[in-house]
Amino acid sequence: MAQKINEAHEHIAKAEKYLKTSFMKWKPDYDSAASEYAKAAVAFKNARQLEAAKDAYLQEAEAHTNNRSLFHAAKALEQAGMMLKDMQKLPEAVQYIEKASLMYTENGTPDTAAMALDRAGKLIEPVDLGKAVDLYQKAASVFENEDRLRQAVELLGKASRLLVRQKKYDEATLSLQKEKSIYRDIENYPTCYKKTIAQVLVHLHRGDYVAADKCVRESYSIPGFSGSEDCIALEQLLQGYDQQDEDQVSRVCNSPLFRYMDNDYAKLALTLSVPGEGKKKKAVAATPGDAGVNGGVDGPEEEEDEYAGGLC
Repeated sequence: MAQKINEAHEHIAKAEKYLKTSFMKWKPDYDSAASEYAKAAVAFKNARQLEAAKDAYLQEAEAHTNNRSLFHAAKALEQAGMMLKDMQKLPEAVQYIEKASLMYTENGTPDTAAMALDRAGKLIEPVDLGKAVDLYQKAASVFENEDRLRQAVELLGKASRLLVRQKKYDEATLSLQKEKSIYRDIENYPTCYKKTIAQVLVHLHRGDYVAADKCVRESYSIPGFSGSEDCIALEQLLQGYDQQDEDQVSRVCNSPLFRYMDNDYAKLALTLSVPGEGKKKKAVAATPGDAGVNGGVDGPEEEEDEYAGGLC
């Protein structure tokens, strides 16, 4: 380990020498200095001197920047971020990766910029969901500007799920709508159906039945949605929710169609409750014409009998 540390310091000394100017050398040799700083960083890293390795990578990035080699400067900044990640300093790590992303964009390599933001999002997700959402959305925006819609919508999907996990339902509805629009643009209609289910669940958790119903009605224009199992299930769900029918809502939400969605949406289905006290399905069957009016005011004895019947 001591040998690696000595080796690193030798590379630092060489780099500093390359940066010095003299009467015969008017311009620093940034390229050679960057190379030496990179070697020093690797030596420090191998010696587990992470702080020193991070500093060396930052010096490498500065040398590349002065040499107008932005792509390599960004790579060095990302490496500095990785050192901070290994030091469990995740917010600081993400800051350097974000700076690297800006450099990639300035260098004319937006795809690399978006991928860096995606990596930063994965890095910070375990400790800061809000920051992860911001990074995924920025990465999606970069991909969208490059007409790489499949990559963009994948990142938007990550953002939507994290918004739901944080119970930021208003923001989640907007994110899901954008996802759905992109899937429609690329003619991935079956996924549009799934996004409609997710939208409806989010709207109902917001207590906005009108928005949920509107979402389904607007989706009838998506090719193949009307009459699909997704459409039928959503119509049954909304009917049960509107009629405060706990049994019907529970049956739909516990169906494989809902249970095998992404975890965050499956949890929404399993925790969805109807407004008011709810009522039992049998009362609806007995008086179909009055289900929405009389079903919720049955006497105690009727409710007890129906509950017993439901258990059978």
